[in-house]
Amino acid sequence: MYPTVAEVLALPVVRHGGPRVVAGAAGLDGRVRWVHVAEVADIAHLLKGGELVLTTGIALPDDDTALARYVGELAEVGVTGLVVELVRHWNDRLPAALVEAADKHGLPLVTLSRETRYVTITEAVNGLIVDAQVAELKAAEQVHETFTELTVSGAEPHVVLREVARLTGQPVVLETLSHEVLAYDATGADATELLADWQPRSRAVRLGERTGYDAKAGWLVTIVGARGHDWGRLVVACAEPPPHRYVVVAERAASALAVHHLLAREGDTLERQAHRGVLAELLTSPATPAELAARASALRVPLTGRRLVGAAIRPRLTGTTGPPSSASSQPLLRELAEATALATRRARVSALVGSVDDTSVRALLSLSPQANTGAVLQRLAREIQQARPTVPVVIAVGTAVDSAADAGRSLTEAAHVAAAALQRDDEPRCGYHRLEDVRLRGLLHLLGDDDRLAAFAARELGPLLARDAASGSRLVQALRHFCEHGGNKSAAAAAAHTSRTAYYQQLARVEQVLGVQLEDPESMLSLHMALLVHDVLARSSDPDHPAE
Repeated sequence: MYPTVAEVLALPVVRHGGPRVVAGAAGLDGRVRWVHVAEVADIAHLLKGGELVLTTGIALPDDDTALARYVGELAEVGVTGLVVELVRHWNDRLPAALVEAADKHGLPLVTLSRETRYVTITEAVNGLIVDAQVAELKAAEQVHETFTELTVSGAEPHVVLREVARLTGQPVVLETLSHEVLAYDATGADATELLADWQPRSRAVRLGERTGYDAKAGWLVTIVGARGHDWGRLVVACAEPPPHRYVVVAERAASALAVHHLLAREGDTLERQAHRGVLAELLTSPATPAELAARASALRVPLTGRRLVGAAIRPRLTGTTGPPSSASSQPLLRELAEATALATRRARVSALVGSVDDTSVRALLSLSPQANTGAVLQRLAREIQQARPTVPVVIAVGTAVDSAADAGRSLTEAAHVAAAALQRDDEPRCGYHRLEDVRLRGLLHLLGDDDRLAAFAARELGPLLARDAASGSRLVQALRHFCEHGGNKSAAAAAAHTSRTAYYQQLARVEQVLGVQLEDPESMLSLHMALLVHDVLARSSDPDHPAE
C-alpha cells in the first residue's frame, strides 16, 4: 500500500532537488508510511515509524557523537529514510559521522544538492499514500463482497482457492493439520516445485497464532476450522512479508472453507475429493505427469520407487443383482470409502482411496518394493471387512506394477475382477479376488470393450433373445441353467424349479430356435461363453438391472 523510499526518490519533485543516496542503500525498499519535515534533533520520540524525515540540517549538531545518536534514535523508532538538503547547514557533503551511523543502522541517507520546497514533496508523497489507502479500502470492500458471496453459496474449495490466488497473485495451498495437501492453485507457478517435499516443509512451519507469517518459509498461514474444531491450514506462498490485504484475504477464505466443510457433511470429505482427483487422472492419463506424482506425494502416497497395487471394493447387495442406482449408491460408497481409508490406516498402508464411479471404491496401494505383497493384502482385506458398512463387500486387486504409468492399468483390472467376482458366491481364503480367481469371467470383463465380443454374443443368442422378447418365454434362462450345470438336465431342471418334462420341452425349443444340438460339447461351450459375454455387456451398459 505504501511507496518505497526508492519510489519516492523517483518522483519528479524529488528529482528536481538532485537526490543522491550516500548511505544505507540496502534500505531503499523500505515502505514510506508518511513524510515528516523536522528541523529539531530530538524528534525521534514524536515519530511512530515508517516516516521519511526531511530536514535542511540547520538544527542538527556538528558533534560526531550527537549526530550518531540522532541517527540511532531515528533507526530505533523505525524511520525509513532521512533526506538532508545541502544548502543551509552543510554545503557540499555531510559529516562522516552522520554517514557512518546511517550505514551502520541500514538507514537510507539522501542528500539534495539544490534548494527544494519540502511542502511539494510532502504533498506528492502523502497524496500517493492517501490514494493507496483509498485503493486499499476499495480492495478490502471487494474482498468482503467476494468472500461473503462464496461463504453464503458454500463454494467448493477449488473455487475459494482460485479467488485467493486471483486477489493475491500468489500460489495457495489447503492442507490438513497432518500436512496432506487437499487442494491448491499454483496461479501460473510450477505446481511440482510448489508441492515438492511438502510434508517436511510444512511441519517446519509452526505458528503460535491462528494467522501468521513465517519469513523463513515465505508462507502466510491461517488455521481453517469452526466451532472449536480446526481441521486444516491455508497457506499463501509469498516471499516478502504480506500486506494486510493478503491477511484479510486468507482469513476470509479460511472462513468460507470452514462453512463449506460444515455444509458438505453429507458429501465426500475434502480428503476423499483430493484422493479421487488423483485416482481419476491415473485412470485416464496415458502417462503420469510430474505434477500428478507431486500431488500424490503431498497426500503422503508416493508413486515413484514403489510397488503399486490397484484395488476395487464393491458392495454386494445380493448374489445376483446389479448395484443400486447412481443416486442411491453415493451414500453407501461414501461410507465404504471412509471405511476403506480407515482400514488402510489400521493396516499401515499408504493408499489413495476414493470412489471414481457409481459402482465401487478404488484404492491404489503404495508399498515398499521389499514388502510381502500377499501378506499386506490379506491384512488390508481383513481390516476392510471389519471396518466395512452394513452390507457385504467384494474386494478385488489388480496386478502389482512398479511404475506410476501402469497404475491406471492395475486399477482398471481390479475393477473388472470385482465386477466378475460379484457373480461368484464363494470368497477366496485370502480375503480378496485376483484375476486368476475369476478365470473366464475375469477375462471377459477385461475384454468387455471389444466390439467383437458383442458381435459374437449377438450371433449366438440373438434369435433366442428375440423369441423371449416377443413371446415372454424364458428360454435364455433355461439355457443358462443347462450350461451352469454342465449339461446335467435333471440338476438344471431342479435349479429352474421346473418339472423335468416342462424343462426338457424348453430345451427342445432352444435347439429349434438356435438350430444347434445342446448335447454337442462345442455348442454348449460356445453358448455358455455367449451367455457370460451377454452378462458382462448387460451390466456395463445398464448397471441398475441384472442380466436376463
